[in-house]
Parts: sequence; structure tokens; C-alpha cells
Amino acid sequence: MQTPQYLEQRRKFAAAFLAFIFILAAVDTAEAGKKEKPEKKVKKSDCGEWQWSVCVPTSGDCGLGTREGTRTGAECKQTMKTQRCKIPCNWKKQFGAECKYQFQAWGECDLNTALKTRTGNLKRALHNADCQKTVTISKPCGKLTKSKPQDKRKRGLKR
Repeated sequence: MQTPQYLEQRRKFAAAFLAFIFILAAVDTAEAGKKEKPEKKVKKSDCGEWQWSVCVPTSGDCGLGTREGTRTGAECKQTMKTQRCKIPCNWKKQFGAECKYQFQAWGECDLNTALKTRTGNLKRALHNADCQKTVTISKPCGKLTKSKPQDKRKRGLKR
């Protein structure tokens, strides 16, 4: 014969087991009711890279301007666009407004040509511009002036 304690433990176990089954069924039906979200498809663009024209200043030969961009592709929404750009006014424009050079110090004056020269190495090319690696510029030597020693009284110094 079974004791009353054993029967009570058996009832508690049966109740707990049924509760567990009920909860498991409830969770399963809740998940079944949810729609599975399709994974986001990664759109692979068949558009080509943007190709940019040189920067054209709005006025003058430096400052603010615009450049045109184009790209190819069968399903590209945008194949042309305009972008604002800027050409620094202190760049040596004779080598192209898109090319920036680092120049060495001016060389000695060539007495035969009355010119002094210096060399510049390409520092940066904007928007894949076609720039020379090294450039050389010349300028007239100018007047050779001797510095005059200043009179101490004119400089305001007193002894």
C-alpha cells in the first residue's frame, strides 16, 4: 500500500508535468503565429564607379566651382550628378589645378640665363587627375641688392 505522502508527491509531480506541457504548447503556438521575416537581400549594385571631370571654377581661374560625374550601369537610378569643388588659389595652376606639388628652395641664379629654378615633387592629385611626378619652374633672378648696415640711432637703440 502507498503512503499518503507518496500520493501527494505523485499528484504534485503530475500537476507540474502538465503545467510544463501546457507552457511548452503555448510557446510553440505563439511562435507558429509569427511570420518569419525574410532575410534582407543584399542589393548588389551593377553601377560602375563615378568618373569625375576636372573642377571648373565658377569665376576666374580658382575658388569655388563644379565638376560633373558620370557612371554606367543598366539599373542605376542616377548616372550623372554635379558636385561642388574648390580650386585653391595658391596652387601652381600651370601644372594643373588638380595637382599639388611640394617645391624645394630656389636654386642659385644662373648668370647665363638670369634665371633661378626650383623643382617640385607631386604631393597630391585630386580626383585621380593625371599629374606629372616632377615639375621644374624658373623665374628671373631679380636685382642683387646688398643689405646696408643700419645706424644704431635710427633703430632707436641707445648706449
